[in-house]
Amino acid sequence: MRRALEEGGYDDVPGNGLYVIGGLAMGAGGVPLGQLIRELRISKQAAGQLVDTLVTRGYLERAVDPQDRRKLTVTLSERGRAAAAVQAAAREKVDAALMAMVGADDIQRARRTLAALIDIGRQWDGQPDD
Repeated sequence: MRRALEEGGYDDVPGNGLYVIGGLAMGAGGVPLGQLIRELRISKQAAGQLVDTLVTRGYLERAVDPQDRRKLTVTLSERGRAAAAVQAAAREKVDAALMAMVGADDIQRARRTLAALIDIGRQWDGQPDD
């Protein structure tokens, strides 16, 4: 994915920025930024710095929530949506290659196993299931 983003002119996305951009794109605005940040398991300070970097580099836009002026909303900018499209296309290529190598049954089994491991980790850390 990094290579696809670099070739597309998006070589300045920070490491965790891929997760935020992809998560916002896949959630179509329905995924709260706070949830994505919690899933990254980074401090509030690191989260703020990441969002600031993504805003400064043009991937995100910050605005005052019209319903509650004390809150800020964060959405993908045009550049962010374009980077997310490049990221999605690269993910589709990886998925297709994986499907060709191991087949749908193995992929489903691996996803169930990884989901179970995530659930176990959350239970041990005392985090709520999403």
